[in-house]
Amino acid sequence: MKVGFIGLGAMGSAMASNLIAAGYAVTVWNRSDAAAEKLASLGAKVARTPDRAAQGDVLHSMLANDQAVREVFLDGGLLDAMDPGIVHVNHATISVALARQLSEEHAKRGLGYVSAPVFGRPDVAAAGKLNVLTAGDARAVDKVRPLLEVMAAKLWPMGEAPERANVVKLAGNFMIVTAIESMAEASALTRAYGVGAADFIELMSNTLFASPVYQGYGKAIAEQRFAPPGFALPLGLKDVMLAQEAGHAERVPLPLAGVLRDSLLQALADGAEGMDLAALALVSERRANLDQRNRS
Repeated sequence: MKVGFIGLGAMGSAMASNLIAAGYAVTVWNRSDAAAEKLASLGAKVARTPDRAAQGDVLHSMLANDQAVREVFLDGGLLDAMDPGIVHVNHATISVALARQLSEEHAKRGLGYVSAPVFGRPDVAAAGKLNVLTAGDARAVDKVRPLLEVMAAKLWPMGEAPERANVVKLAGNFMIVTAIESMAEASALTRAYGVGAADFIELMSNTLFASPVYQGYGKAIAEQRFAPPGFALPLGLKDVMLAQEAGHAERVPLPLAGVLRDSLLQALADGAEGMDLAALALVSERRANLDQRNRS
């Protein structure tokens, strides 16, 4: 099976490398050359233009946001250059509206389309242990299932409407940001009374909240380890705002989303552009003036 992969950030590179290791003939394309050349050393063929990666049986893409997906697939004309019968597997976290539009545009051209956003950070992707959501035509999903299984601990089917996988991804990321915000505020409270964040979070993440999100992000908060980002803070803001947009479209109130958006915006205003989502802890720290208290 000939496979293309477009979008080679930390997640995309890890996912594509697993396909190469599994023995698939993989052609990759990325806007910058460095990531593509690294995969070439693993056995991938490097395409100099995106359409050259879209000539085969399956095309995976892992682009950053709606704008990047639109630029490559719609505005850039890639859909019109894709081989007939190819299935496009879109792993990006995108809006519900764009997911619906992409489904329609692929169908017009007789192209397969599967939404397959993932849960997991780059280290999980590298280990082939992602939780992969799938939504799309059953025949298209069946065609790409062996490829997805190379990347996944488990596949989670969400039906035939592609946007279902995307709204589940947005809802899940909304819950992740909510968890981080709650840990940030709660650990600021305990610190104000002399209980360190590490002690508090170790207790919570091993008892009441013994789950990967609380354990992983909690450890980052306790250690003040915010770089390099596994889930970059600007992407968290993007996802919260996409969740708000999806809620607005179906009249589903998301009151917490406004709080999260403002905390994320504050973090960016304070200079956290290149930091991990766990850097939300810095916002709670500053609101409580903990640095000044510790010095006094």
